[in-house]
Amino acid sequence: MTRTPQTYDVVVIGGGPVGENAAGRVVRGGLRAALVEAQLVGGECSYWACVPSKALLRPGAAVAAARGVGGAAEAVTGAPDAAAALRRRDGFAAHWDDSGQAEWLAGAGVELVRGRGRLAGPRQVEVTTGDGAVRRLAARHAVVLATGSRPAVPPVPGLADAPFWGTREATAAREVPGSLAVLGGGVSGTELAQAFARLGSRVTVVARSRLLGAFPRPAARLVADALETEGVTVLEGRGTERVRRGGDGIELVLDDGGTVSAQRLLVSTGRRPALDGLGLEELGLDPAALRVDDSGRVAGPQEQWLYAAGDAAGGPLLTHQGKYEARAVGDAVVARAAGRLGDSVPAWSRYASTADACAVPQVVFTDPAVASVGRSAEQARADGLEVDVVEHDIDVAGASLHRDGYRGWARLVVGRRRRTLVGAVFAGPDVTELLHAATVAVVGEVPLERLWHAVPVFPTISEVWLRLLEEYGL
Repeated sequence: MTRTPQTYDVVVIGGGPVGENAAGRVVRGGLRAALVEAQLVGGECSYWACVPSKALLRPGAAVAAARGVGGAAEAVTGAPDAAAALRRRDGFAAHWDDSGQAEWLAGAGVELVRGRGRLAGPRQVEVTTGDGAVRRLAARHAVVLATGSRPAVPPVPGLADAPFWGTREATAAREVPGSLAVLGGGVSGTELAQAFARLGSRVTVVARSRLLGAFPRPAARLVADALETEGVTVLEGRGTERVRRGGDGIELVLDDGGTVSAQRLLVSTGRRPALDGLGLEELGLDPAALRVDDSGRVAGPQEQWLYAAGDAAGGPLLTHQGKYEARAVGDAVVARAAGRLGDSVPAWSRYASTADACAVPQVVFTDPAVASVGRSAEQARADGLEVDVVEHDIDVAGASLHRDGYRGWARLVVGRRRRTLVGAVFAGPDVTELLHAATVAVVGEVPLERLWHAVPVFPTISEVWLRLLEEYGL
């Protein structure tokens, strides 16, 4: 163990996108930062989640898009090449080599410390390296927790004794299984179900409630219908009583007495903040109930030097939102170190992740996709807002030109008093590019009367905005 700690202005524990952004931000503000990471720099998103999963989805989506346009469909003579798709995925995951990410850190002026970090006292971090050596780091101003999240595995009898994939193993798979059972109907499970189905797997999804239960039923139904049309079996409202080995694979015993057999099992039933083993308890903090303010500063008995961002902070489990929080954390740390910021943080300032409460964008990258931002009508009413809801099928000319037989749906949630957009949902092929306009409208609190003058180009899918505003009465 090094007896004299190396001192930095800020020490960040966790080298995923959130940690990289927090460290880069404080260095940009003139402070010295160390980033502690035990695995690959770039984190889950770069190697086992966002990027490789979208790489697996893209070949099937490209083929389906061509098949959906007369004149192009006739040129499609086969299915996606699974082996080529996996090779392309490997490239987007940098072949699980983080040297490029490490070089970026060095170029940004962030010192990388490889090892597992834990809090060892006020502003103190203890790092255990791969060879068992221990280093001590000290932070003059702040320690930032950016440790991400880990899978939440359900307590299903027999599951612990059965070989199964989590999303990490699925996105890094070396081959496409002949059959795949997906336990969980959330975003990751649904995306990977379609990815593997289009690459040749026979897929069954088992969802305890309904598929994509966090999204409106009409949007989720479009996705479920598409999956079933492509041969995916979707079992909604089914619980799993137990898991057992069966034949050459895995068998799920369902609560209705039915069974599902598959060569591989993917368990995708949510995630939880990765805060175990960080020494929080020694500081009087409960890892299961960590609370942060809008600047990411942790509430508790410590002397307000501890911050958290991204999944570790317990907010939206989304990479882009975690990076947004990290930028706020970095700027707040720099401002407080310079004496420019006190305890209170102005909403919508560069020091606050205000959007987490009311303007979180999210996409389900299936085909059709689901894109949403802001609050649902139920959430808005729970927050004390009076709202109106308008819906419209995406049946505009641009959609028909985009794909033969296009099916899509959209919803706006409008605050009645101020007549501004508080939420939006779009579902359909390639609706993801509609989302940022809605995000700008929600964050900017643009009155509908002004939004009416944002004229959508003809013929594009964006014309659905005009139909929705007309439906509202403009």
